[in-house]
Amino acid sequence: MSFKPAPLIDDEFVGQPPTKRSLAHLLTKREQKRNIAGVYCTYAPVELFHAMGIVPATLCSFANGPIELAETVLPANLCPLVKSSYGFIIGDTCPFFGVSDAVVAETTCDGKKKMFELITEHKPLFVMDLPQIPDSPEALDNWTRSIHKLAAFFQKQFGTTVDDERLEAAIKDSNRKTRMLQQVFDYAALRPSVVGWNELYDILFLAQVTTGAELAPTVTRALAELERRKEAGYSRGRADAPRVMVTGCPIAGDAAKVFKLIEEAGGVVVALDECLGMKLYMDEVEEGTGDPWRAIAAKYLKIPCSCMTPNDIRVDKMDAIIQRFKPDAVVDVILHACHAYNVESHKIELHVQEKHGLPFTKIVTDYSDNDAGQIRTRMEALIETC
Repeated sequence: MSFKPAPLIDDEFVGQPPTKRSLAHLLTKREQKRNIAGVYCTYAPVELFHAMGIVPATLCSFANGPIELAETVLPANLCPLVKSSYGFIIGDTCPFFGVSDAVVAETTCDGKKKMFELITEHKPLFVMDLPQIPDSPEALDNWTRSIHKLAAFFQKQFGTTVDDERLEAAIKDSNRKTRMLQQVFDYAALRPSVVGWNELYDILFLAQVTTGAELAPTVTRALAELERRKEAGYSRGRADAPRVMVTGCPIAGDAAKVFKLIEEAGGVVVALDECLGMKLYMDEVEEGTGDPWRAIAAKYLKIPCSCMTPNDIRVDKMDAIIQRFKPDAVVDVILHACHAYNVESHKIELHVQEKHGLPFTKIVTDYSDNDAGQIRTRMEALIETC
């Protein structure tokens, strides 16, 4: 009798998009009269949110449908993530934006910065000024100040306060979440891997809106199922399928076509190094420093976004991911008009090929399915080289 894997998350949302589960969690918090703040990026310091009793909500930005409406205001040659984000807002079709009481934004992208100006009339909005030369002496000081300013914004909007003790408790809870997710990632690192990219996303999307304590029961059940798969000799795809690491721009929703096409070509995605994947959970916040604000700031400045310059930390973290997950190829996914990631792709390609000797492919795409055939052909060619 063949082995049949069970769902990692056993609830009424099995088989549905991970956003359904996240929205249900947020609606429960809304019923409890909790304040919710929408976010667009992993640079939003969720430890501060939780310490102040505020629930983070990842806002919609990964569908092709709202783009046509957005282009009535925004230029057509803008990044699809920015256009999708704005289209969701002006079309009033993002439930996460609808339940949010405020929005926390960040200066990672020029297109997003100008889009933020357009949405100030819809929700109270605070833009965090992210230092983009992370190695400069003043970067940590400036980012720490920005987190303090965010706390002042929350206090003004919601009347909630925070002290170092509660912030330290939130740090410990956040680190617990990171350690739990690292255990899940270990099963992706197995050869063969016993967990799929879509299952990782189910847990990662829920992790974005929950505390470590809230996530713990879900991860405990998932780990038990993953261990059952391991013991049964189960593998995601063929046991000898080429292992693929995906890096680059945020991938979700309609952009997840890249993951699907990799698997259709015979590969298996084992490492999610793109913006919405494992990046936020690769480092812990240092505990017990006496200055939890600065400790949080230090952790987030380690996130290797292409807006940073020089972004040497990206290749350092990539080395660690390659060593751990042992991919046979690397795919760099770039969204149209994301010039920072596109320019940086040359550096990543040289590093992957010269240091690790791995096949590398860059995919420049958007949220439509117009290029699906072309991507499929390129993924088939890549898999054949492994």
